[in-house]
Amino acid sequence: MKKSTIWLLVLIMAFTFAGLLYLQISYMGNIVKMREDQFSEIVKRCLWGVSRSLEKEETKKYLIDDLQDQIRYENEIGNYAATPDPSNDTLTQQAKPRVNLSIKHGGKTIVSSFQEIQETLERRVLYQRYLLDELTMEILRTSNNRPITERVDIRKAEMYLRQELQNNGLNVPFQLAISTNEGSIIAKSPDYQPKNKVNLFTQQLFPNDNSTYKLDVYFPTRPNYIYSTMKIFIPSFFFTLVLLITFLFTIVTAFRQKRLTEMKSDFINNMTHEFKTPISTISLAAQMLNDPAVSKSPQMFQHISGVINDETKRLRFQVEKVLQMSMFERQKTMLKLTSVDINDLVLSVATTFKLKVEKFGGTIETDLSATESMATVDEMHFTNVIFNLLDNAVKYSKEGRPIALFIKTWNTGDKIEISIQDNGIGIKKDDLKKIFDKFYRVSTGNVHNVKGFGLGLAYVNKIVRELKGTIRVESEYEVGTKFIITLPLIKN
Repeated sequence: MKKSTIWLLVLIMAFTFAGLLYLQISYMGNIVKMREDQFSEIVKRCLWGVSRSLEKEETKKYLIDDLQDQIRYENEIGNYAATPDPSNDTLTQQAKPRVNLSIKHGGKTIVSSFQEIQETLERRVLYQRYLLDELTMEILRTSNNRPITERVDIRKAEMYLRQELQNNGLNVPFQLAISTNEGSIIAKSPDYQPKNKVNLFTQQLFPNDNSTYKLDVYFPTRPNYIYSTMKIFIPSFFFTLVLLITFLFTIVTAFRQKRLTEMKSDFINNMTHEFKTPISTISLAAQMLNDPAVSKSPQMFQHISGVINDETKRLRFQVEKVLQMSMFERQKTMLKLTSVDINDLVLSVATTFKLKVEKFGGTIETDLSATESMATVDEMHFTNVIFNLLDNAVKYSKEGRPIALFIKTWNTGDKIEISIQDNGIGIKKDDLKKIFDKFYRVSTGNVHNVKGFGLGLAYVNKIVRELKGTIRVESEYEVGTKFIITLPLIKN
């Protein structure tokens, strides 16, 4: 798959996921806003109902008090009229005509009697209306002068509000208080502790008589009520997240496979180049052996035989390296672990490699500062690890600069560390993360002056990890590179 095709799929899927998330978040926002509006509307309606109930309660109280006063007054008048005073002749004389008058009325026609009854009812209605108007004026005159604590019982207001909320299908806890318009609290429920104004609602008390008091209600669990419906979105977001992770994993895998394919192509090209040179040399040497002049010269014959032998060894070494890495990938590495003095091993390798370095006009120095140097390693493989790192230092040396290699050992806690430092071309930051990947080779431009398959550092990393150690690299481009290997020491 082409890289452009992969990026096109990435853009399409990214746009799709962005659109899906936008729709989910927008829908969720609309649901939340709708729930907030619904909650606010119900609370306002309930508070208005509580205010009306308190007004009715106060009016009812005034009516009952006035009715009781009127009954008490009529009873007193009735008792006074039912007790005649013999010394009062005038009252006696007045009472008699009334009796005669009632007798006369008994003799009237039905029509005149009905008219008198109707007139009596009209007078009573007018009188009652007058009483109600007078009572209303009395309420307006005296209510503002009464303390708010006498006009409103906080417990009764709480009961009214709970009933209103339940009737509207809103069963949530609340905290209640009565305060002035300036914010001073007059009365409150025991648990009234508002933490923010978002969950606080207010209703004016007795608005018809210009009261300066208001009812404050705080809902501590209002966010829980509003977001309770958001549980339905949890599975949706979960599956979207799973799809996103799967998509990202697929894209990363695709890029990794593409990079691996490119690395394998480079490996095949490098392998072809590496194999072509010794094969061509062996072929040329074989043709020279067919020359009769060569067979007559023992020195020439020996030289050609040596060339064939060297190139055969070189070819076999390259094949063994490929087969070795293939074996590492298929199964766990079979290591022959023994106790080895790392200082002695490093010194032996440095001594052997010194001839090759001096051939290029370079130097190699050692500083074996580790006082504890016994570690459990496979001697052959770990020797190859040191040789690979030194060989890379020579391969990637800077042209025109004498090679200078420095090997050092030291102890850190219960571990031994080995560093191999050079003054070569260094490694760019973009390449540092990939140098231990199989088949990866640091670019040296269009000039193929560095030969290999990109397996050396992969082999080094594999062996070090199998030995329970770590390897890290520090490099500065055009200055040099340092590889640091850390191995656990043998515990006494």
